[in-house]
Amino acid sequence: MTPHFGLPEFGFLLRGLQWTVLLTLVAFAGGCTAGLAVALLRTCGHKGVEWITRIYIGIFQGTPLLLQLFVVYYGLALTGLKLDAFVAVAIGFTVNASAFLGEIWRGAIEAVPRGQTEAAMALGLHYSSRMRDIVLPQAIRISLPATIGYLVQLIKGTSLAAIVGFIELARAGQIVSNQTFQPLLVFGVVGAMYFVLCWPLSWWGSRMEARLALANQR
Repeated sequence: MTPHFGLPEFGFLLRGLQWTVLLTLVAFAGGCTAGLAVALLRTCGHKGVEWITRIYIGIFQGTPLLLQLFVVYYGLALTGLKLDAFVAVAIGFTVNASAFLGEIWRGAIEAVPRGQTEAAMALGLHYSSRMRDIVLPQAIRISLPATIGYLVQLIKGTSLAAIVGFIELARAGQIVSNQTFQPLLVFGVVGAMYFVLCWPLSWWGSRMEARLALANQR
């Protein structure tokens, strides 16, 4: 007898959803931390450091995320470092997120009016004080819509974690679909779950972008 989509299958999708959310939170938190460091190094004014960070960003923005996950999980295993699937994909997504968020925040830092930085330097504020008290608060506000947009992309991108056998929402949907032979129903439910996660964030990002544009017109 062919199994039908029911509560056990729906519960399996919910567990996949939980892993999707957890992976997103870990990768976004790690990406924010590393991305901030990348953005600061990218705008530090030291040509050598800026050149290195530019290469770093270019590598992770210029190669497929799928390839990066493959290298982290299987490549490190060839060197004798066998990582758990969740740890491997978390590292891969974190490094990838740091490159994208670092570039987003680099643009936001450079978008802060230069006169404010010059005024802070005239007052004798050190680099750390200028960034912490003057530049970064404004840069974060400027970058918020783009950061939220990247978070939405990150949620959907977690489906690539299936390449190393990690069972997140999309992979869970594929497993249930193969068992029940009801792909339209199963992936309709999966799509609805992604929509519930992503649409509020997209709406929030649009509102923030409109509010920022309105503030710039004043």
